[in-house]
Amino acid sequence: MQLEAMAVKFPPVEGHPNRVPFEGVLTVVNAASDRAPAGARGHRVMLTHEAAEKALPSLLGMAVDYRPGWDGHDARRKIGLLTEANLIGQRLIVRGYLYARDFPEVAEALQTCADADPYALGMSYEVADARVEDMRAEIWKLTRVTFTGAAILLREKAAYRQTSFRMAS
Repeated sequence: MQLEAMAVKFPPVEGHPNRVPFEGVLTVVNAASDRAPAGARGHRVMLTHEAAEKALPSLLGMAVDYRPGWDGHDARRKIGLLTEANLIGQRLIVRGYLYARDFPEVAEALQTCADADPYALGMSYEVADARVEDMRAEIWKLTRVTFTGAAILLREKAAYRQTSFRMAS
């Protein structure tokens, strides 16, 4: 097992009403996506371990967003912050905080969804400056990225079905 980790540590504040912790599997590396993500022109993608490892610092401090209906990204609906990123094997695990007091309806919807099906939610990454090894390939191999954020969405809508999301209890 290989572990690469990076985090920004915030002091604990017991019962903070606007800082609800979460964790999720943002993506898997060295594996082709189950479907084409937005922006990939219909191509499935594979984020290499090396590219993800080099890009870990770019995840810290980036926002987490959502779209009503939980079916995609909306960079203008930022509801939280990424504070930690760990590459454990093929899984890129992230942790952070949701702004639950600022967005009570979103926090409630996430909790309702989790209560109905704890495995319903997933995540998706947002990138810029992506380098594709061969633009003609059926599956685009991403050899360099800069992470610009993440989205919470239904797992069935995510490019990678092995992603997950859960709020801390």
